[in-house]
Amino acid sequence: MYGEGAILIPTRFVWPYGGRHVHLCGSFTRWRETLPMSPVDGHHNWFAVVCSLPPGYHQYKFIVDGEWRHDDAQHSIRDPLGNVNNLLLVKEPEPLPVDPQQAQHVQQGPDQQGGGVRMDPLPPQHPHQQGPAHPPLAQEPQAPLPQPDAALPPSSSSHFQPVANDAAAPGLERAVSIPSDTPVGGLSDADATKQRVADFLNRHTVYELLPESGKVVALDVTLPVKQAFHALYEQAVPSAPLWDVESQQFVGMLSASDFITILRQINSTGAVLSEEELETHTIAAWKEEKAAAQAQAGARDQSRPALVSVEPDESLRKLADKLLEAGVATLPVLAWASQQEGGCQQLLHLASLSGVLKCIGRHFRHVPNSLPLFNHPLAALPLGTWAADTGRPGLRQLCVVRERDRLNQALDALLAVDVSALPVVDDNGALVDVYARNDITSLARDRIYTRRQLQDLTLKEALSYRNQDTSGLGGGAGGGIGQRYNICLRSDSLRTVVEKLTIPGVRRIVCVEAGSRRVEGIITLTDIFKFLLQP
Repeated sequence: MYGEGAILIPTRFVWPYGGRHVHLCGSFTRWRETLPMSPVDGHHNWFAVVCSLPPGYHQYKFIVDGEWRHDDAQHSIRDPLGNVNNLLLVKEPEPLPVDPQQAQHVQQGPDQQGGGVRMDPLPPQHPHQQGPAHPPLAQEPQAPLPQPDAALPPSSSSHFQPVANDAAAPGLERAVSIPSDTPVGGLSDADATKQRVADFLNRHTVYELLPESGKVVALDVTLPVKQAFHALYEQAVPSAPLWDVESQQFVGMLSASDFITILRQINSTGAVLSEEELETHTIAAWKEEKAAAQAQAGARDQSRPALVSVEPDESLRKLADKLLEAGVATLPVLAWASQQEGGCQQLLHLASLSGVLKCIGRHFRHVPNSLPLFNHPLAALPLGTWAADTGRPGLRQLCVVRERDRLNQALDALLAVDVSALPVVDDNGALVDVYARNDITSLARDRIYTRRQLQDLTLKEALSYRNQDTSGLGGGAGGGIGQRYNICLRSDSLRTVVEKLTIPGVRRIVCVEAGSRRVEGIITLTDIFKFLLQP
């Protein structure tokens, strides 16, 4: 394949994510031949293979139990069709100094003159171990890439080098890779961690959050509020963008917070909510009334657009900044269609801090030492909301509710302290559950909101309605009742909290006292990002 006399470099590929049968395929096999990978002794779920490759760029992918996969933690490239392949630059190693008296002439083996990819036996070293006598590691963990003019440390054995000629490698960014555990000289653990996270977010785009397949839900502004309420419940989504047919664009968002406000306003009259009252108000009418009331009260920033959105090519840092500044859980990812497709806005995805945190987790998963701040215990870090008796001055004070409290009291507290959820405790202060703003949609089940007033419902009853839900946010969208939140101890590390927040459906971590489960604090996705992105 490579011609007679070609220089071949043994290159080690590793798949560390498990499977029964794992194969390697790539440009070096012309995407036709698949190479079986062998389990790595001493490393559960690891598979590896060593191939002799010529210097240059190579694209590759893994086939795990019949499914094409790529490694998110490694450098990758996306083709015009949206397919993602891992990318590797194999570099000819520099010759080692050799004593001329001991130098021996090495004859070229017959298997180096053939026409295919040579598979070498796996060396017995640790999969991450490298040296002049061992093959380069294609699965090598990636750190945030420095700027193009950054110098490569002398100790680096990385095989990703600066792209010297754009024409030779079209579509590739100019970048080099340094080992992720290389300390950032002169910086504290906090500064080094924040710098690496910021570098990663600035270099990666919202496009990487888009799923290969999925659904997005949008609501027409002419839809009655009642139908919109039920649509969010039935589709198991906490919010949805609003589409204006006349202007052919998205004009805002409808969220669970809007329904909390609506129900509180109507229940304040003391009358049970009727179907007719919700049928007479369209989403557009409700939004106009809300904007007018905010303007009259001076609570609305006139310079702020009605809809905050992001585009696919914007950085993850810009997305995180917009989410934090707007104080919302999700932002629509919008793109303009071509003139042939009508030239209107297209809704691609609803982006959240959860998706951004998962990207960070995948990127640094195999290089934990690159984020030293994550090893610090929560008790030593200024983030989260804590109870007054925990001795955390300068941080927000924790607000909790009890099972016997009325639902309207809990909703008032959610809005008053401007949080997304409140811990529910028993008479001893022990954690029972968490009530979130999104849980209001569970009242759409069997039209409970038309039969019960908010002040007549206890939190215990409201939680029981939510826990019986199998189609709305209390069930499917939240990943199951047991996955709506997680718990930790003050002695746990920041890494433990971050890992738990990447579990599907988990949006907050409740810190409890060991043994008694007394609630001491709560940490949210917003807390994590404000802490990591602050100067």
